[in-house]
Amino acid sequence: MTQAVAHILAEVEQLSPPERAELADRLVETLAESIPPEIERGQLEEVRRRIAQVESGEVTLIPGDQALEQVRRLVASARKAS
Repeated sequence: MTQAVAHILAEVEQLSPPERAELADRLVETLAESIPPEIERGQLEEVRRRIAQVESGEVTLIPGDQALEQVRRLVASARKAS
């Protein structure tokens, strides 16, 4: 991490949670502006494919907290394996 990033992070940590969320949203927006068109097309195709899977019943959605727990378990087990 550069000194500039460390300094900004120290400042950001003093913001309220809603302010940090707003900043995060704006940072993500700036990154989205630089996505090459072919990658953006691929992302949209993937979103459409997944929506179709849900609508057709091919896949079933699970609650977000359950999904996050599954991800946490996978990450923890991957860390143990490495």
